[in-house]
Amino acid sequence: EVLVDAGQAEFGISFQDTASMSMASGADLKSVLAVEQTWATEVAVLADRDDIQSPADLDGLTFGGFDNPAETKTMQGVVQSAGGDGEFETVTLGTSAYEALYSGDVDFTVPYVAWEGIEAEHRGVDLKTFAYTDYGFPDAYQVLVVGNNTWLEDNPDTARGFVQALARGYEDSVEDPESAAKILQEENAGLLTDLDMLVESQEMLADKYMLDDNGDFGVQTEEHWSELGQFLFDSDLLTDNNGKPLDEQPAWSEFFTNEYLQD
Repeated sequence: EVLVDAGQAEFGISFQDTASMSMASGADLKSVLAVEQTWATEVAVLADRDDIQSPADLDGLTFGGFDNPAETKTMQGVVQSAGGDGEFETVTLGTSAYEALYSGDVDFTVPYVAWEGIEAEHRGVDLKTFAYTDYGFPDAYQVLVVGNNTWLEDNPDTARGFVQALARGYEDSVEDPESAAKILQEENAGLLTDLDMLVESQEMLADKYMLDDNGDFGVQTEEHWSELGQFLFDSDLLTDNNGKPLDEQPAWSEFFTNEYLQD
């Protein structure tokens, strides 16, 4: 988001919560593509924690976090939506939060279910997870592509060509997850060595996360933006460029566009 806002990149990967906060504070960004239509992270605890049957049971426990400015408020919102008080300790661990969960050093964290969730299963670590929306917490576009808004307005044809080409690649990965996984591995042979996991991950994403209720890829709605936006606003996570909480919600329709997906 910082690089795209500064004009050092035309497009970048983002997330609805952090993109909302950035744009609320004046970042020169606009979301042009929803890669994942719903939360692809879930609250996870070790499966043998019989004392934890819902997020409401997380009060008083320890959360392994990732230094996302919205994550603690989000977890509090999930716990409260499930009937708890939302009172727990957060320790910032980054990706080591997963190992901390497996070893029992923290009580819960939020794995990406199509990656760390699968990885844990392959390692023989039994988890039980809780989807945020099962308890009434607002849904979100987990992964977005954002563009520099000034550049988009100055280069509409180039932007449209890029976004549509990118969308076609993602659509191919939905239609043929195995082939997409093979390409991903070939292009990152030194890093990604487990093809079976890549295939399983992309099959899960294609089946559950990348298409909307109409079976379409990439499109965004104002309703989807405003539901999480209401929570972010009520939690004072939307601030101006001086760090002061906004007095009123922004115009969510200005945070995204579907125009570059259309000819």
